[in-house]
Amino acid sequence: MTELAITTTGLTKRYRRQTAVDAIDLAVPRGAVYGFLGPNGSGKTTTIRVLLGLAAATAGQVELLGEPMPKHLRTVLPRVGALVEGPAFYPFLSGAANLRRLDAADRDASAGTRTVRVAQALERVGLSNAAGKRVRAYSLGMKQRLGIAAAMLGRRDLLVLDEPTNGLDPQGTREVRHLVRSLAADGTTVFVSSHLLAEVEQICSHVGVMSAGRLVAQGTLAELSAGGGSRLHLVTPDGAAAVGVLVGLGVAGATVADTGTHHEVRAVLPHGRAVPAAEDLVAALVGAGVRVRGFSLEPDSLEDRFVALTGEGFDVVR
Repeated sequence: MTELAITTTGLTKRYRRQTAVDAIDLAVPRGAVYGFLGPNGSGKTTTIRVLLGLAAATAGQVELLGEPMPKHLRTVLPRVGALVEGPAFYPFLSGAANLRRLDAADRDASAGTRTVRVAQALERVGLSNAAGKRVRAYSLGMKQRLGIAAAMLGRRDLLVLDEPTNGLDPQGTREVRHLVRSLAADGTTVFVSSHLLAEVEQICSHVGVMSAGRLVAQGTLAELSAGGGSRLHLVTPDGAAAVGVLVGLGVAGATVADTGTHHEVRAVLPHGRAVPAAEDLVAALVGAGVRVRGFSLEPDSLEDRFVALTGEGFDVVR
């Protein structure tokens, strides 16, 4: 069996003169929780639609679970659950009734075990107590969880979720986070499209970053973070002297802000630049007579890396 759940080679999607997805090469390992990130309009949802056979690629190749798509769409899709562009249900039916109708539309699903499957899916997303309530009375967060339940009817080797925490309150977000982790622990590959960086940091093992239709970075969270720089922050009453010491140690471009009681010295250390370790920087400053009231040397955050890669900001929930 292939070690990749999703593979694309040169995947391209054009709409007349507009290129929505531009020759991307995805590599999603089996069993991973893969965060597919990017600003609105970067091509995330279009890519997902092509992966699932909802839109035809203009060029390139796609493989899901080791099978070429859309050639093996009929045999692969029963092993894939998906929530794309928000859930849609019959508002006058209950949550359970909606799931039963969806399950009945699956020609591979056994009618004899339908009730059990629906009950299990509702339980996993925390909607057992609302199973008999009409969907029109559901909150937005409840509808989102029902959509995830629909994607989980039956055993899935791959789960594709487009903005799964959209509209959820903090408790609902925690439930989805726990759910995604439990699915991955059971061996399901989870492909999550999102723009919420804090969520990705907490649940994803791998990430891919989209910008203007291109895949600008891909790898594990550790690999992505390792490509960034560091940020130095020094609090001292001796700003000018501190900058002089830092320049001598190879730290260029430091800025000094006078707060009235002390100076705050800040500098960005690009990835790959050879500078002393934090403890050696502090020792050199103190040895030169600089009074150090506070010092930190922190690697770029995931947000910093994404902004550097895409040139755009993200909605960040902390």
